[in-house]
Amino acid sequence: QVQLVESGGGLVQAGGSLRLSCAASRSISEDNQLGWYRQPPGKQREFVASITSRGRTNYSDSVKGRFTISGASGQNTVYLQMNSLKPEDTAVYYCKASVLVSGDYSTVGWGQGTQVTVSS
Repeated sequence: QVQLVESGGGLVQAGGSLRLSCAASRSISEDNQLGWYRQPPGKQREFVASITSRGRTNYSDSVKGRFTISGASGQNTVYLQMNSLKPEDTAVYYCKASVLVSGDYSTVGWGQGTQVTVSS
């Protein structure tokens, strides 16, 4: 298992920006994927964005064009730059680490979450 620590959440007005960071407690295997998920109040956790150790990114339709995921060298840290924030982006944001095992990604850790609140 990998411990993940998120930071960078907070309160921002609609149209503003925030940058989330997620740091892993140790190096993750060469073939890995780091992702961001969020859980809005009263709703289920949902996928936001992910990046593989080879730099392949994926985004949910709701954030495409506004959010950018990036990873530091070695994929020990991942960032989520969030621009043009909307009140519906309000949620607890979680970081997840996965490793490639026999062709599929297997989860090896979740962060504790960081609150993002967007006021209208």
